[in-house]
Amino acid sequence: MNRKKAFVKAADIPSEYARKCMPASEVVKAVKNGHRLHIGCDASVCKDFEAALAGRAAELENVTIFSTNTFLPDSYKTVQADPSGKAFRIHSTHMSKKDRVANKAGHAWFVPNLFHQGPKNFRDHGNLNIAVIMTGPMDRFGNFNVGVTPTEDIGIIENADIVVVEANKQMPNCFGLENYINLADVDYIIESDYPLPDLPIVTPKESDIKIAEHIMPLIEDGSCLQLGIGGTPNYLGEMIAKSDLGDFSVHTEMMCDSFVDLYEAGKITGKKNTNPGKMVYTLALGTQKLYRFIDNNPACLSAPVSYVNNMNVIGANDKMVSINGCLQVDIYGQVNSESAGFTHISGTGGQLDYVEGAYLSKGGKSFLCTSSTKTFKDGTVESQILPALPPGSIVTCPRAAVDYIVTEYGAVQLKGKSTWERAEALVSIAHPDFRDDLIKAAERQGVWKNSSKLL
Repeated sequence: MNRKKAFVKAADIPSEYARKCMPASEVVKAVKNGHRLHIGCDASVCKDFEAALAGRAAELENVTIFSTNTFLPDSYKTVQADPSGKAFRIHSTHMSKKDRVANKAGHAWFVPNLFHQGPKNFRDHGNLNIAVIMTGPMDRFGNFNVGVTPTEDIGIIENADIVVVEANKQMPNCFGLENYINLADVDYIIESDYPLPDLPIVTPKESDIKIAEHIMPLIEDGSCLQLGIGGTPNYLGEMIAKSDLGDFSVHTEMMCDSFVDLYEAGKITGKKNTNPGKMVYTLALGTQKLYRFIDNNPACLSAPVSYVNNMNVIGANDKMVSINGCLQVDIYGQVNSESAGFTHISGTGGQLDYVEGAYLSKGGKSFLCTSSTKTFKDGTVESQILPALPPGSIVTCPRAAVDYIVTEYGAVQLKGKSTWERAEALVSIAHPDFRDDLIKAAERQGVWKNSSKLL
């Protein structure tokens, strides 16, 4: 970490801590009209600061609040306190459900980015006035461990004029790289005490189970795993834990409960090329079981997303397996994981980082998974394999990058295939009710060979 100041002298630590420590209600007085703030990422959104800031809604104007995937049950009190949007607006680098609700109300906007570039984006373009970082309590050396989400902190801290730590007694202490802040770099300290939020385990749907069953035969002993969010990764983790496979390692954007289960089942040995013996992650998000597992666990290593999601670091691990969800795929292999037309659903996240990284890996594979159809409230059914992505759709993974696409009807590999071969492969895993229409569309679009037959 590039530090603005030297370490605080040991003899001065108690007095410096006392001078900088104050209630959140006092710290938020540093926020001025037009300020740009960052208040945390995922499970580390700073709850006490945000609640105190909401109390100033009537006094402030045009304050921009940056966050990443805010989902806390009682978060966005700022938005609730400011229905007009005069005081606060949200800039999110990964749209959660709460961000989408705020977006529809005119309070929130998305910041497009590749996740591995997050620290650099904030360092070079954030122009932050205040950074609020959730940490654990200060240790005897004057250091605050940033706990479960070191993700973008190094760039956020370097860019900010004022650095605030919300020192939460219930934050796990996580071993890692560049994952602490020294008292010298801190301007204000808020002492807090509340549990990290639970991310409920998603119950897999029938399609999730079938998708996982198509992926399972393609996973080998000794693979290095990255699992995303959702029913398919959760169920696949259960399948791996119960299988005869083993000798796995972990290099993942998100540490989730599935990895705890795999570890406890004796499936993880950590034999890999980068950080051997360590389960590497940039954010941890799950149940209290997960947070207890990573607390003071030397087998776990947290690091900034610029390292964990660096495609060359990912690719240095042999047999890298990346599994993520997506929303739609067109017959050219373009993948949309972010929107339903012009309606924003999610962020880019690290999906492209891991698709590219896994392909660089010796024996690596990446899987992008979607149900073959979507059913709307009125009973209308729509194929998720499409002739072309609808207007407004975001191409999260370009066709040149995509490796495997998986639905409940199979897994197809697209690398090295021509446009007509891709169309043929993708039609083969579409829902049978839509295959004839997809073939006709492919013929009209000039990507269907006359002699093509479904695989």
